[in-house]
Amino acid sequence: HVAFLQRKGIDTSGLQRQKGRTFRWSGEYAGDLNRATTIETHLNVFADFAPVVREEHRRSEMLFLANIDPDLQRLVLEQMERPRLVGCDTMNYWIERTPEALRRTLSMVDLVIINDSEVRQLAHERNLFKAARAVLAWGPQTLVIKRGEYGAIMITPRAVFAVPAYPLSEVVDPTGAGDSFAGGLMGYLSARGTVNEATLRQSVVFGSVMASFDVTDFGPGRRGDLTFTEIEARYREFRKMTEFGDL
Repeated sequence: HVAFLQRKGIDTSGLQRQKGRTFRWSGEYAGDLNRATTIETHLNVFADFAPVVREEHRRSEMLFLANIDPDLQRLVLEQMERPRLVGCDTMNYWIERTPEALRRTLSMVDLVIINDSEVRQLAHERNLFKAARAVLAWGPQTLVIKRGEYGAIMITPRAVFAVPAYPLSEVVDPTGAGDSFAGGLMGYLSARGTVNEATLRQSVVFGSVMASFDVTDFGPGRRGDLTFTEIEARYREFRKMTEFGDL
């Protein structure tokens, strides 16, 4: 996988390797591909991991804190020279086991990417919009809620933006689609270099585009031969699919 990333021009110089087994998660989908039931989560090397950010990476303008222990997410953030945008992901494992640590981390970030069941669990609120407002009150300025085949919703203190999922006749494996969504979203904002409501909306669509390719194969297979021409074409399809005129 490291060689795959390098072939795509991704800098892996900050990757840390430790002896031991890598993080493992296993789950199953019982008919509903929107809901994965966790069977096992093994932290393995993550249990004693202390991330170190290389000096040349500490001045990065955008930072995405991927799904790890919220204490480790803060440790990464504290090593940075305050990026312009800090995004964050999490999962039910940390919501259940370290809710206070997670809340401290969320208070320090600008943007949170989370799925609908997790935001309800985190806020102890069944109504999705009430749950979102509760999380925003802790400090983040933007909450992006992933809803599987129902698309995604971006909520800020000033606006709500919703985008559908791309209609697919066949879904092979949705595992990892959320990571592709987050990568597409953050990658788009990094490429644009500007963060405002317009680019945030576009980034949610771009993340949805990337996730739509990811679910059509197991593992990273589809990403291996995916071209930017295909990505642009699907982005235009999203725009056409959601466009409508005035009443």
